[in-house]
Amino acid sequence: MRKYEIVVIIDPDVDERQVSPLVEKHLEVITNSGGTVDNTDVWGRRRLAYDIQKKSEGIYVVLNVTAEPAAVKEMDRLMTIDERIMRTKVIRPDMR
Repeated sequence: MRKYEIVVIIDPDVDERQVSPLVEKHLEVITNSGGTVDNTDVWGRRRLAYDIQKKSEGIYVVLNVTAEPAAVKEMDRLMTIDERIMRTKVIRPDMR
């Protein structure tokens, strides 16, 4: 199992109350495969450096998980398909 940091930018049209359930739904892939969610940090609505899908704002969420690479890859794939998620970035902070 490896540690990952995942940054997710959610569409600003999504209601603030729907952000946590949306993220939890995608994190089920990690927990069902035996991984753990170490931290979920919702930064909230932020201005983007450049427009994504003609939107200048997004809701940022930073996730710290410990999981197998295949589980993280599958979660990233499912997040890419979800229309409410504009961008994801998976980082291995301990990689040298």
